[in-house]
Amino acid sequence: MRGARTWAAALGVVLALTLAAVAGTAGAGTRGADNTAAAAPIKIGIVYSRTGLLSAYGAQYRQGLTLGLQYVTKGTNRINGRPVQVTYVDDAGDPAKAVTAARDLIGQGYKIIAGSTSSGAAVQVAPLAAQNRVLFISGPAASDAITALNRYTFRAGRQSTQDVLAAKGILGRSTGRRVVVFAQDSVFGQGNVAAVRAILGGAGHQVSSVLVPLSASDFTPFAQRANQMNPDLLFVAWAGTTGPAMWRALDQQGTVRGTTVATGLAERATWASYVPGLNFLTHYVAEAPKNKVNNWLKAQMKRKNQVPDIFTPDGFVTAQMIQRAVSRGGDDVDRMISALEGFQFLAPKGVQRIRQTDHAMLQPMFQVRTRQVNGKWRAVPVKTFPAGNMAPPVRQFP
Repeated sequence: MRGARTWAAALGVVLALTLAAVAGTAGAGTRGADNTAAAAPIKIGIVYSRTGLLSAYGAQYRQGLTLGLQYVTKGTNRINGRPVQVTYVDDAGDPAKAVTAARDLIGQGYKIIAGSTSSGAAVQVAPLAAQNRVLFISGPAASDAITALNRYTFRAGRQSTQDVLAAKGILGRSTGRRVVVFAQDSVFGQGNVAAVRAILGGAGHQVSSVLVPLSASDFTPFAQRANQMNPDLLFVAWAGTTGPAMWRALDQQGTVRGTTVATGLAERATWASYVPGLNFLTHYVAEAPKNKVNNWLKAQMKRKNQVPDIFTPDGFVTAQMIQRAVSRGGDDVDRMISALEGFQFLAPKGVQRIRQTDHAMLQPMFQVRTRQVNGKWRAVPVKTFPAGNMAPPVRQFP
């Protein structure tokens, strides 16, 4: 009997150990599945201008996004333990191509679409984002129309109204001045005309415009027309590779002599083409902001003998917004939106805040001059316009 009892006890121990092992294996399998789910990649679709008229801006945006992801993930390329998978698609600045690319990415299950170097592309992609309930973060596109288009749409860069508010600061407190807007006939250019009419026209100035077709290669007749208007302030809103030829035409026709010129400072490669005496407004120049994020960005690019350009911060801020959205919202787009609304953070250009009511990006702006030092062109900061003074009028979602 004692032997039987001993054998039974031993059998009980074996069964208990076996059950424990099975339970442990099942538990390990469950945890492994959880870890696999947790490690599923965060898929980000970037639809931007790798080629076309705005390709230089697209390259700056992409470089800023790459460095921004490095910064926010501390070099791990992971958010909440999940790898970040970025897919880049070139829209060449064509809104139809941008919509096709965004639709394809959404069909593949992408919950976050970003990019939009072109304003025309951004205003077409934004409704698609709302229809499919995905997060859309517009990049360098500056059209005011992007703000408050829908709840699913945000912007990483500035908008045209903020450029004009900076120009108002340059113009001062005078009234009754003749203001001519010299711009491309595009969503971006038309948006600038509307913003100048609303802000400077509303301040008592007389506003007219000269709109140049995007297909134009000879800018002389347009420069002549602007010159004949005899402006007190020439507000130039221009984007793309035709900038140097446009400035030569204005200079040759004497349009910029004897008048105040306000224009956005373009990419560094164009600085040598500007005529003397211009007043530059800019949403970013590397020499102006003094903060740890801008210092980090400049240090990283200095290793490659490079300097951040005007749209590098837009890519960087996109990365900061993605990190915030995913870390707080996971794959739930509504939670991502809630995480971004009211979000205040330190960006390369300073403290920025996403206005909850319409998703406008509140941010500082700058006034600068350029000068040549040892054969190289450098920006000299003149004035910083605080974010609170650069806030566009509040809009309402439809």
